[in-house]
Amino acid sequence: MSTPLMPLWRGYRDASLILRVTLALVLGAVVGLLGGPAVGEALAPLGELLMRLLKFIILPIVLFTLMSGINQGRDGSLGRIGRKVFLYYLATSALAIAVGLAVATLLSPGEGMSLEGAASVSVPDNPGILSVLLGIVPTNIVGAFAEQNLLGIIFTAMVFGLAIARLRQSESHGELGERLHGLVEALNAATLKVMSGILHVVPLGVFAIVAGTVAEQGLETLLSLGDMVVVLYVALGVHLLVYLGLLKGFGVPIRAFFREARTPMATAFATQSSSGTLPLTLDAARRLGLPRGLYGFSLPLGATLNMDGAAIRIAISAVFAANVAGASLDFASMLQIVAVGTLISVGTAGVPGAGIVMIATVFSQVGLPIEAVALLTAIDALVGMGCTALNVTGDLVGSALIGRSEGERVEERVDTDAQPVAED
Repeated sequence: MSTPLMPLWRGYRDASLILRVTLALVLGAVVGLLGGPAVGEALAPLGELLMRLLKFIILPIVLFTLMSGINQGRDGSLGRIGRKVFLYYLATSALAIAVGLAVATLLSPGEGMSLEGAASVSVPDNPGILSVLLGIVPTNIVGAFAEQNLLGIIFTAMVFGLAIARLRQSESHGELGERLHGLVEALNAATLKVMSGILHVVPLGVFAIVAGTVAEQGLETLLSLGDMVVVLYVALGVHLLVYLGLLKGFGVPIRAFFREARTPMATAFATQSSSGTLPLTLDAARRLGLPRGLYGFSLPLGATLNMDGAAIRIAISAVFAANVAGASLDFASMLQIVAVGTLISVGTAGVPGAGIVMIATVFSQVGLPIEAVALLTAIDALVGMGCTALNVTGDLVGSALIGRSEGERVEERVDTDAQPVAED
């Protein structure tokens, strides 16, 4: 039975996802500015619904994608891919901090400001790299799943995925291994079908989240620390050009790449959550034709460890704090920021308020005033949006480059339904 709302729904459903998300971003910003906090609060449940749905699908999509991918990969490929992933994440994080320092030194954010009247800020403890590495192995599988410990979920998926692969190769348990493999493949297909339904909610949730963020921040905050925000986004743009150069150098089709990457980029910008955007990032990698054994490992790991946008934020915040304090950063201090910042981006994985932890830790290492962190928290949401979008972009770029180095072709998928794709 047709209703007056059916043509409207068909138009919404048939429009491209990136068009819907882009319109949601624009409309959300306009509504947030005009409506104020009251409108932001009224729309908050829609944004909460989106985040709940994305978190709901994270566990099965990471678990089944990686287990399935391990059983499709070539023997010995996982260790080689793992080394490339870690090397890429360390190198681009260090490069991101260097880019941030260069841009901030050139544009000098914070000049003319002072720390008078700056409030104190409570900074969570930094657990350290060793604690994060030990946390990869969960003491309780159910607990790791309940807490959505991505590193623990990755470890669990790898262990059981490798176990299934060994069973399939065993003479005595080969048939049992094949049954388990078929079950994993079926669960992976069902997860992708659920994901296709969640995609319809993404634009509505993005609209609500952006409206709430803009309403809460307002123009006053943006104008008071506008130079810091502008400098940060300039640095993010420069680093995006670095990604373009890497993609071109490795022979990855740039247009096809960003046609699939733009939806998770826009969603990450709105939600400020790399892990929350992970289902969309994994779907983009699938549509680019990357092997599941690669992106099932690299993207969940990147959502936790690889934070190029946050690294740039560390660098620019350091220069900002130095300018506000009337100090200057010499070359040795800048090298220390690059080294410490790169390691800190791993050591704060999964910590609430990780951006503040990273900035405060670097400040203490190079002797910058911690009080400056209080000024930076005022624009936390505004800078966090761009940084998270770059984080997600960096994860996808790394997966595409490593896939290319493994001899895989990166290509655009034209199918619109989230069905499993045959892979080599």
